[in-house]
Amino acid sequence: MRLRIVLNDGWDPYWNLAIENHLLECVVPNEVTLMLWHNRRTVVIGRNQNPYSECDVEAIGADGGYVSRRTTGGGAVYHDEGNLNFSFVAPHDLYDLTKQFDVIARAVATFGLNAERSGRNDMLVYVGEGGESGEGRKFSGNAFSKNKQAALHHGTILVQGDQTAMQRYLKPNPAKLMRHGVASVRSRVVNLAELADVNLHNITERLIAAAQEVYGTTATIVPADTLKDNPNVVRWHDLLESDEWLYGPWRNFNAQYKGCWDWGCAEIELTVDSATGTISKARIASDSLLPDIIEETERSLVGVKPGKTEALEGLREGGVEGSIMRDLLQLITA
Repeated sequence: MRLRIVLNDGWDPYWNLAIENHLLECVVPNEVTLMLWHNRRTVVIGRNQNPYSECDVEAIGADGGYVSRRTTGGGAVYHDEGNLNFSFVAPHDLYDLTKQFDVIARAVATFGLNAERSGRNDMLVYVGEGGESGEGRKFSGNAFSKNKQAALHHGTILVQGDQTAMQRYLKPNPAKLMRHGVASVRSRVVNLAELADVNLHNITERLIAAAQEVYGTTATIVPADTLKDNPNVVRWHDLLESDEWLYGPWRNFNAQYKGCWDWGCAEIELTVDSATGTISKARIASDSLLPDIIEETERSLVGVKPGKTEALEGLREGGVEGSIMRDLLQLITA
């Protein structure tokens, strides 16, 4: 097995995500790739999210920042020069969430901090050696994606992020905050630099060392700039910065149904054909980590009547996928 580490010094979110998507599409057999990268003043939203519900689009634009939509699910996050982001890309036989989260935890542990995975997609940090000392604070949010050949696990590490700016730009769902028992975004997160002598330079070095330790091999270091001229990277860049990808379907979105479950939150807008009384179009905004299921549910709603329990018939059974579809359809048939 080979380990490749792509070091990305660029700050543009559209180029960064374009390179990441290229790595996923062009995975190399028997090789795990870890890309380390950062964005400048960017709100990154999940594939199915409504940008106008998740962030103050006008404010971040006026401040010279970006809104960027990734191809994975999950919720909105804020990136700035105080964040370090990571992306693991591997063929399915080498994709291992335990190892990948272990790389992050081991790197953080070298600063005397205990970190562990929590819930759907978070990592929490605890101060002190051995065990969990005090209340865990979120320092990393993660999201996931896969295709036929490979899988992607990416996330952000809060090092010295501007939490005041984060609160100014993000619009957290009140229902989600109540579910976590907190009153604000700030109360849920922490910069590692507040807890130990951590900066972007030394956390990068320690992530590289931890990756080599976990995978038991010496990594090949690749500068990300060498990938920018690739036609596939350019294609992804042009899509990811396009107005249609970022905002097109959401400008006039009017949520008619809202709900939160263990797997995430969702808002649903339905267009109903006046002649037949059936749904002709459905749009679901969600932070689910399984965006394909959200889109499958949108398609499943077409042709059914709101408020009719027949919409629940024929759903896929079992697993979180079936649970998500059932929760969403029950929302409109209640």
